[in-house]
Amino acid sequence: MKLSARNVLAGSVVEIVTGAVTSHVRLDIGGSIVTAAITNEAVAELGLTVGAKAAAVIKASDVMIGVDE
Repeated sequence: MKLSARNVLAGSVVEIVTGAVTSHVRLDIGGSIVTAAITNEAVAELGLTVGAKAAAVIKASDVMIGVDE
């Protein structure tokens, strides 16, 4: 698969927290955790399970940084 997104972070699923409609999928990316909120249907279609290899694909027009004053 080819994607236009340039930020693709390969890792493995460490946790899936399933809600009523969406799941929070946590990926270990080299010791850092990235969390994505996706539909429960997408989790099933992708066959995601803890320990599975997956990638976080990040496509955003803006990234904001904040600090406490």
